[in-house]
Amino acid sequence: MTRLSVNINKIATLRNSRGGNNPDLIKTALDIEAFGAEGITVHPRPDERHIRYADVRALKKAIRTEFNIEGNCREEKFIELVLEVKPAQVTLVPDTGQQLTSDHGWDTVQHKSYLSEMIALFKNAGIRTSIFCDPDLHMVEGAKATGTDRIELYTEGYAKQFNQDPMKAIKPYVDAAGRARELGMGINAGHDLDLHNLNFLAQNIPYLDEVSIGHALISDALYYGLENTVQMYKRKLDLKPS
Repeated sequence: MTRLSVNINKIATLRNSRGGNNPDLIKTALDIEAFGAEGITVHPRPDERHIRYADVRALKKAIRTEFNIEGNCREEKFIELVLEVKPAQVTLVPDTGQQLTSDHGWDTVQHKSYLSEMIALFKNAGIRTSIFCDPDLHMVEGAKATGTDRIELYTEGYAKQFNQDPMKAIKPYVDAAGRARELGMGINAGHDLDLHNLNFLAQNIPYLDEVSIGHALISDALYYGLENTVQMYKRKLDLKPS
């Protein structure tokens, strides 16, 4: 069954909006684990507008499930942080410094040499690697050439088209995931996945290793409660139609 990793950036955003430590980021992460999530994801950015570098260090000491750190490996501080903390997985995302949120995958062909160097650096430190990737067969094949363990399919395009034509929306992702599997890479997915579109994704790509979900899950928790929401998302990853 596909594992659920909860991105807790939005918890940090709420905390930072008033200063202090409410909500308590570490306690929330531990509660999310206790409610059934199999992983915790963070995406620190240079301005520390949500997750702070100190949070990453504290989370590593506290959490019991898999720890996934996303970020831009062009940032020297990010590289240093990942090598220091040694999470279970690092996901390389081609963000710019002031980018609001991730909005595209890597051009794995153009940046093959650079990505190969970064992948080797992290793998040599015992960290599983994943590359943020658009659902493009050339980009998937390019990711394989870098030596990465996994790709993370960037699913905004799927989410945007899902309500109009689910089968059309899912097709490039099924094709990309199938090619990644043929090439021996693991497959993660993330961005704009929610309670409406997640089950269909899981049904059509049943060999997904992991989904990383933050904004939608935390927003739903305002209505349904955090424990119930984590369980709702886990049920959506069941391969039975919902």
